[in-house]
Amino acid sequence: MLVRFAVIGLGHIGRRHASLIAAHPGAELAAVCDTRPRAALDWPTGVAPHLPLFPSLADLLSTVPVEVACICTPNGHHADQAIRCLNAGLDVVVEKPLALTVADCDAILAAADRAGRRVFGVMQNRYSPASAWLKDIVDAGLLGRIRQVHLDCFWNRDARYYRDGSGRPHPWHGDAELDGGVLFTQFAHFIDLLCWVFGAPRVAGGRLARQHGGELYPFADTGQVQFDLPGGILGSLNFSTVVWDQNFESTLTVIAEEGTVKLGGQYMNEVRYCHARNVTPPALPQSPPANNYGPYQGSAANHHFVIDNVVEVRNGRAEVATTGAEGRTVVAVIQAIHDRL
Repeated sequence: MLVRFAVIGLGHIGRRHASLIAAHPGAELAAVCDTRPRAALDWPTGVAPHLPLFPSLADLLSTVPVEVACICTPNGHHADQAIRCLNAGLDVVVEKPLALTVADCDAILAAADRAGRRVFGVMQNRYSPASAWLKDIVDAGLLGRIRQVHLDCFWNRDARYYRDGSGRPHPWHGDAELDGGVLFTQFAHFIDLLCWVFGAPRVAGGRLARQHGGELYPFADTGQVQFDLPGGILGSLNFSTVVWDQNFESTLTVIAEEGTVKLGGQYMNEVRYCHARNVTPPALPQSPPANNYGPYQGSAANHHFVIDNVVEVRNGRAEVATTGAEGRTVVAVIQAIHDRL
């Protein structure tokens, strides 16, 4: 069965969703919703610029019959728009983060339950070969008892991200209500990998800092967090977006009873170290390149797996790969870091 999609928000990530839907043999891009006029939109390759465009979500929901809505708007709009789509009987694909508070996540999940609809979270870094390999060997117990897990994310987000070419503030990057901070906007994918492989961490201590000069944004750009993982695992998260000029690296180090493993690279998509009693360093396929947004880059471009999963689930051939409940877990961890530190 062909699955009809609408994309809500045709910014950087919305264009990615739109192009993949348009290219998918089991999907149809039926409409786009964006407050900007048609001429102001950057229509992606493969997407017809005469596609139905609606300035409001209410207009789209009352006009075009679709089964799935991809919510690709600023973070602070995710909850309201997802709930409205669920109430209209649609499944929703919600870009990360699912929402900016646990309460809003709970409202999304409650709306899905009432409507009998599904929530697909977008945590595409799970599909990187290195991440999937780590999940497999940990689940199989091949490293023995895990003792320590350390997550380090050092990226660049400077004025090129938070200001336009004229020096004016970006419409939502850095906005306290629409952005939510770098853990939501830049590093939620890596916190998801931590939760997916090892379980949700409990924040034990640490500190946050604002190291960028000027008034780029109202939240911390740097942090050191200590946490405990299920099973008595000690852990840490070090993150920053003050790296000069370009992203540096994102690494995950696992120290275990019978081996040590490190994932690395800018997007944690490479096995950088593997010395373990029962594990041979793997020969993995290359991960897709990062999403390129001009002056800065995002995470690996694995969104095609997300669209594949939606089409397969809608046709009764698969289960939801990243559930709304898992998206809530990531938001709960970030909220706990903000509340505690």
